[in-house]
Amino acid sequence: MFIGHFGVALAAKKIAPRTSLGTLVMAAQFVDLLWPLFLLLGLERVIIAPGTTAVTPLDFISYPFSHSLLADIGWACLFAGIYKIVKQDSRGAVCLWFVVLSHWLLDALTHRPDLPLYPGSSTYIGLGLWNSRVGTILVESAIFVFATRIYGKATYSRDRVGAFAFRLFVTVLILFYLFTFFGPPPPNEKALAWGSLSMWLFVVWAYWLDRHRLVGRRPQRAALTPLGPFPDGPPAP
Repeated sequence: MFIGHFGVALAAKKIAPRTSLGTLVMAAQFVDLLWPLFLLLGLERVIIAPGTTAVTPLDFISYPFSHSLLADIGWACLFAGIYKIVKQDSRGAVCLWFVVLSHWLLDALTHRPDLPLYPGSSTYIGLGLWNSRVGTILVESAIFVFATRIYGKATYSRDRVGAFAFRLFVTVLILFYLFTFFGPPPPNEKALAWGSLSMWLFVVWAYWLDRHRLVGRRPQRAALTPLGPFPDGPPAP
C-alpha cells in the first residue's frame, strides 16, 4: 500500500490538530522510511521478481526489523514516546502510536503472506489484496480520497502557498502511485533502496505545506453594508 498510508496521515490531522502533517506522514511511513536503511545495511532482503503479485514486482524475503508486528509495536512506542517528551502533547502521542501501527495493518491487507509476527517468526500474515490490481486501486483510492477531504475540511490555507502546496502534494502522490503501477520495475535491489530514501522528501514537503495551513474553519469575512463593514455604522472616533 502507498497512498493509503498517506491517507491515514491526512485523516489523523483532524484527531491530532496540534501535530504537524509532516510528523503524521513520518509516522504513517515510518517503517518504510527505515526499510531502505536496513536493506543497505544488509539486515533485510528483497528481490525484484516481476509477477510475484499483480501490483508489485517485489518479493520481500526478509524484513523482520521493519515490518514484523512486534517490531512495529516497538517503533510505534518509540515514536510516540519521543513526541510526547518533546511536544508534551498526549493526544498527539496516542494518535501517532496508532498511525505508526496502522502501517502494518494496511500492509497486512495488501501483502501476500510475508509479514512476520516477530523477528524469527514462522507465521506470516497477508491477505493478498495485491493479487488484484482493480481491488488495490479501489481500496487505496477510497482511503486516500476520503482522507484528503477530511484534511481539507479540518484545515484551510492561510495564504496562496497553502492552497497550492496541498493540491500539488496530492497530485504528485497520485502520479507517483500510478507510476508504481505502470512504470518499469527497479533495475536492482540497491537502486530500489536508494530510491526509496526519496520518500523522506514527502515528509519535508508535508511539514512545509502544513505551516501554510491553519486548523479549523476559514473565518467569515465581515458582511459589507452601505455604511461599510460595520452594521451599525463606523465606530465613534
